[in-house]
Parts: sequence; C-alpha cells; structure tokens
Amino acid sequence: PSARRSVTIASSTPPTSSPPSSAREPAYTREGMTPEKAESELDDCRKNVRLVKHMVEAMEKAGCAINRDFFKVDRCDQPVLGGFRPDAGVVICHNNISCRTDMENMLTHELVHAYDHCRNKNMNWLDLKQHACSEIRASNLSGDCHWVNEFFRGSLNVRNGHQKCVRRRAVLSTAMNPACESKAHAVEAVDAVFQTCFNDHRPFEDIP
Repeated sequence: PSARRSVTIASSTPPTSSPPSSAREPAYTREGMTPEKAESELDDCRKNVRLVKHMVEAMEKAGCAINRDFFKVDRCDQPVLGGFRPDAGVVICHNNISCRTDMENMLTHELVHAYDHCRNKNMNWLDLKQHACSEIRASNLSGDCHWVNEFFRGSLNVRNGHQKCVRRRAVLSTAMNPACESKAHAVEAVDAVFQTCFNDHRPFEDIP
C-alpha cells in the first residue's frame, strides 16, 4: 500500500527487485492490531470487501491466481502498513494497522502492485519510473486518497485534492526505493509518468 499508504518495505532476504509497500504518514500514531485481530480482519476483507475481492478476481483473470498463503501477517520495524514482495506476496504489518479502513485500503493498494507485477512480465521495481507508475495507480485506485482519509491527515486541498494526494503519496513511496537518490529524483520519476498512469484504471473501469 490504509488510511495511511503503501511504499517500500524491506524483507529479511531482499528480492532481486525492491517491492512497493504502504507507509504511514506522520498524523498516525495510534496502536496497531494484535496478530490475531489482523488475521481475522484479513479473512473478512477477502470475503466481504468489494475492492479487495475485485483485485483478487482480476489477478486470477490475469493468470496469477492467489490464495490465503499469498498474505502474511507480520510485525514490521519500518513505519509501513504493509507491502508487496514479488517473491512472497503481500505482507500485513499488524503493529502499524490500527483500524479496518487501514486494512482495506492497504490490501487494495498492495494488490494493485501485485496485479501490475503480474501483467508486466518485465517489471523491474528498481526502475523508478515503473515503480512510480505502480505507486500512482495504487494510491489512485485503493481509497488511499479518499477525502475522509485526507481530512484526518490534516490535508484540506479542495482544488484537485485527489490528484495532489496521489502525487504526494507516490513521491513518498518512490523515494523509499533503494535506487532513488533523493526526493527530487522521486519527484522527477513521478512527474514523468503521472498523467499516463493516473489515467490507467485497470482492472477497474474508472477510479473506484
């Protein structure tokens, strides 16, 4: 990826390319869920949350069917909600997820990354433009930038608020890529692909 969002999460045995993950923004300081609570919420989201179910079905249609083992609840040291690891699936950081909205948005966000990895057989997460494109899509399509989430972050942008949120969060996530040299480098990558990737709503027909 979450009312917080999805950026890069490090694994104990890093994959060949750096995965995207869901980072918290500073406004969120609440306690996380217990592992048991996170497991329960995960199972309920997979069964009952429309966007999560749609992404799981889209993965299957794209030739990358996933099951319960694709999702792992873990304790994370980084301030992230979760992440997608190309070699392992979606990691859910129970200690950083404090509410159901966080879980729903994070799962949808990370499944957009998984979907992009599935449909692009040459996906290279260390290519900043490819990573930025997936971050733009994930923030745009997951609910990360719903106005309610932005309100609780203290962001009250009215004019083009959704686009500004997507851009801001994509820059934050892309900047966590090991191949990114600076925030300016992340901004350059996001700017280069923003319009094309913002308008790519697959596997939805429009922004959900």
